Amino acid sequence: MDEEFSVPATLAGERIDRAVALLTGWTRRDIQGLVANGSVLVDGARVTKSRRLEAGEVIEVLAEPAPSGPPEPEPDVPVTVRYEDDDVVVVAKPAGLVVHPGAGHAHGTLVNGLLARYPELVGVGEPARPGIVHRLDRDTSGLLLVARSTRAYDALVARLAAHDIERRYLALVWGRLDAPRGVIDAPIGRSLRRPTRMSVREGGRYARTAYEVRAEYAEPIVSLVECTLETGRTHQIRVHLQAIGHPVVGDDAYGGVRPGLTLGRPFLHATALGFPHPVTGEMVEVVEPLPPELDNALQRLA
Repeated sequence: MDEEFSVPATLAGERIDRAVALLTGWTRRDIQGLVANGSVLVDGARVTKSRRLEAGEVIEVLAEPAPSGPPEPEPDVPVTVRYEDDDVVVVAKPAGLVVHPGAGHAHGTLVNGLLARYPELVGVGEPARPGIVHRLDRDTSGLLLVARSTRAYDALVARLAAHDIERRYLALVWGRLDAPRGVIDAPIGRSLRRPTRMSVREGGRYARTAYEVRAEYAEPIVSLVECTLETGRTHQIRVHLQAIGHPVVGDDAYGGVRPGLTLGRPFLHATALGFPHPVTGEMVEVVEPLPPELDNALQRLA
């Protein structure tokens, strides 16, 4: 992990531990531990937990808080498998399920359920999120790729970095897009106004999303678009669609909650996953239909 935050005026004068806790949602004790081991920098320098901040300073967080222990198997967490072999699993994650344990989510995550079903995941990849090759936001549903072996994990992570894994999403957005297809090429970083959010901004990380309009609706005026990730930044599709004036319907964080259509979650679904198998090289393609709550919303629009 390597996250950067520019200190907003509202946090000027705050201690570093309190400010980073507010920016990340982690506890002050967690932040104090990161500060103590040098994982929090201000303008490139190590600091103490009592360091007071000035507006415009840049905070770098180089690590996440260490979990209290490795994730444990939890058989009561359901795991819906769409493809599996000795090296790879593709699961369908429901909205509302956190992918792996972290600050505020020690139990009940997808990883806990995966460990109960596939105990061999222990030791594959990062200890706090064994087997996880990429992630989905908590409120995004759809397909997620998991490695069951170290050889598969290493190969899939390399393919992801090389943009050799196809990830397609369906999103319902407000309004009608100017063009039936296009590419949003805009850097993404922490929002300077709301540091707990991401935004398109100068100095952000390279990000690129392709889209194609699949359907348009008149009442309310919304469009169904298919998005393909060419990079994988935090909240990338949601941020990019908001940046071009078409936020995802139901996305409270990025301006998608409006009168006329209420969902209770963002209309964003990872609908297709394609990748060369990390051992055999054969193409694996998996498609996941919309979950009932999103499909029903579309039926009401038709």
